[in-house]
Amino acid sequence: MSTNYTHDRCWIGVDLDAIERNMDLIHGNLTPGTLVTAVIKADGYGHGAAMIGRSLQKKPYIWGFAVATPDEAEELREAGVTKPVLMLGYVFPWHYKDLIRKGIRICVFTEETAREVSQAAQKAGKDALVHIAIDTGMSRIGFSIDDGRAGEAADAIERIAAMPGIVCEGLFTHFARADEVDDEPAMRQLRPFLEFKESLEARGVTFPLVHAANSAAALKLPASHLDMVRVGVALYGLSPSSEVPKETLGLTQAISIHSRITYVKTIPEGVPVSYGGTYVTDRRIRIATIPVGYADGYPRALSNKASVLIHGQRARILGRVCMDQFMVDVSDIPDVKAGDEVVLLGRQGSEMITAEEIGDMADRFNYELVCDINKRVPRLYTRNGEIVAQVDYFKM
Repeated sequence: MSTNYTHDRCWIGVDLDAIERNMDLIHGNLTPGTLVTAVIKADGYGHGAAMIGRSLQKKPYIWGFAVATPDEAEELREAGVTKPVLMLGYVFPWHYKDLIRKGIRICVFTEETAREVSQAAQKAGKDALVHIAIDTGMSRIGFSIDDGRAGEAADAIERIAAMPGIVCEGLFTHFARADEVDDEPAMRQLRPFLEFKESLEARGVTFPLVHAANSAAALKLPASHLDMVRVGVALYGLSPSSEVPKETLGLTQAISIHSRITYVKTIPEGVPVSYGGTYVTDRRIRIATIPVGYADGYPRALSNKASVLIHGQRARILGRVCMDQFMVDVSDIPDVKAGDEVVLLGRQGSEMITAEEIGDMADRFNYELVCDINKRVPRLYTRNGEIVAQVDYFKM
């Protein structure tokens, strides 16, 4: 990333080239003809949904985008994203009419919801495009089809398909354990799902889009590719799990976190550093203060554990991470001064700090880590290493 940015405290870099390259690599690994839905909920896993949506919607194999809330869907439409947007979870009824008018796909998994969507569609004067969720083992949302309930679920879906204003565009399920080396847990979900789909087809209820695969399944389970896959974490160059590493396809981490040193000083042996005195110097050292903390989403659990990159070298965190600052040991890094750039996540020189590395140290997984970087941290978007856009939420 270009270092000519002059923001005064902390910023995120998002490499749009890496995101597009990751998506192309994932698509190239799919069964030919399979479409892709890019999952960009939670502000694109902290990377910025609007910018990613605009960047990816030009790709012909991208069917559309998946989000979790009506506000997220609205943000995409306001940003000029015109491809389909799918709500992946429950939507409260007062949103139905507006979503239908904007062509936002609604997830349905009860007959009562379908009736309300049907009524809203008739009032809106426009058909509602819905995706029916099937629970095959996640035990979260979806029509249950185990323990002899498949017939009951099929009856309900057949009635839903006949409701005025309802167009059943998609049928989907979600894997609970696709991110494991063993494919059998995912196959125990996929097999009954496909059998249920066939039972619906025998009743004359068909769906243009049948989808099940998440990132892990898209990478390693071709039987689950079906009409479409839903790609989230892998899109950003992050590993679905330690058992499905991103290196499988050569995916590149797209996000980096940067700051600048605000203060450098030398302190003698026996001096406590930060709250609680959890670190006490055992020799004379030089420390640097970094103006980032857990209020930005940088985990407090990294206290006394993680490192940052300064001049391409690792500098270990000393003491507790504060709300807005933390300190690092720069004793072995020459010529460190206030204003020098710091990389908290990403690459500097030949060194790299990954989301998986610091996620493991903080006892959280990489998805959570990047989603928790909050909106007081500006996002800078790059192509060919040059800044092409900046999103500063506090200035919008």
